[in-house]
Amino acid sequence: MEKNIHLTAVVPKELAGKRLDQALARLFSEHSRSRLQEWIRSGDVRVDNCTMDQRKRVRGGEHIEIKAVFTVQEDALPEDIPLDVIHEDPSLLMVNKPPGLVVHPGAGNPARTLLNALLHYDNALDRVPRAGIIHRLDKNTSGLMVVARTPECHTRLVEMMQAREIERQYQAIVTGVMTAGGTIDAPVGRHPLKRTRMAVVDHGKPAITHYRVIKRFAAHTHIRIHLETGRTHQIRVHMAYIRYPIVGDPVYGGRLRLPKNAGKELISTLKNFPRQALHASDISLLHPVTGEQLQCQAPLPEDMQHLLQILEKDDDAGR
Repeated sequence: MEKNIHLTAVVPKELAGKRLDQALARLFSEHSRSRLQEWIRSGDVRVDNCTMDQRKRVRGGEHIEIKAVFTVQEDALPEDIPLDVIHEDPSLLMVNKPPGLVVHPGAGNPARTLLNALLHYDNALDRVPRAGIIHRLDKNTSGLMVVARTPECHTRLVEMMQAREIERQYQAIVTGVMTAGGTIDAPVGRHPLKRTRMAVVDHGKPAITHYRVIKRFAAHTHIRIHLETGRTHQIRVHMAYIRYPIVGDPVYGGRLRLPKNAGKELISTLKNFPRQALHASDISLLHPVTGEQLQCQAPLPEDMQHLLQILEKDDDAGR
């Protein structure tokens, strides 16, 4: 889908001496710097009715006109998929993604994704990059995601995510009994042999995960996790790396380890747990428009609550 963009402005004197792309980023903050640079290169930006190199400095007083085509959600269509909206205001949404829902359309999932659901929920999201989605969760990880409702908010939220100004916390159930919380500081990158997987590798990007114990069971631990970085599969890779893999993780979980003397109900629950027991439970940030502190929580989904109940019950039976 394409939309025609027509923007005009006069460069104020206080921007004199700035590069053209820098001045445009200040004047049209609803659009990203990379998009504005693309429009400059393609000749869609006119300065006093002439094209201009993005590195040239403005003097102040120039008349800016942008006539461009904005391509948005080219292949995605709105689909009536239920959404659990935790928070909503004119600038953003907080959505509690269920397990099993893919975030973006792709080769294996061309439809029935969170992006399709968002376009149905708010048709104005078709003018926001990726329907406002600024980060992702794996298909089988549940929990909170922040979604921008305007191009201006999208630009700001992306900047905040890159600057690590959005705090995200998770809860997980791992195999093994942790004695205490800790920090994992180990680079994560593409697995050298299995290219669809990630791993702790020397050439990887810096990755830091903090974790603390919520409750210990006979052979498992319920933990809370705080991310400093957001690498692909970071939590799953890091927990497997320290030999406390997440229950149900089909990629990094390894061989199923059943507790000694476990009851039939617990054995059945562990064998049939359908996904990695990982949930994005909390998001905290300064609202990009109002500046107010925004904190949202999403309760544990039913499958993780049920697993915790069975672990508790089995512990009580073993005492």
